[in-house]
Amino acid sequence: MTPGAIADNFDSSRQTISKHIQILTECQLLKQEESGREIYYHFNSAKMKEIAEWLMPFAKMWDGRFNKLESIMKNYKSKN
Repeated sequence: MTPGAIADNFDSSRQTISKHIQILTECQLLKQEESGREIYYHFNSAKMKEIAEWLMPFAKMWDGRFNKLESIMKNYKSKN
């Protein structure tokens, strides 16, 4: 998508969207492709997968913590 097409999907200014696009491009989450005068942005699926794999242990940790909290709350509720 072009920056304008991306911005049309959000309630933020084009400057804000451009800044986000710049950061995502610097982080290699977006790839840019020039076609004539237009620049098109695409997700970098390899980088997205890398980040998802990096986050996986944290997601498992938080799932475990929330499950434990839910158990504690259920036990507390049943005692009161």
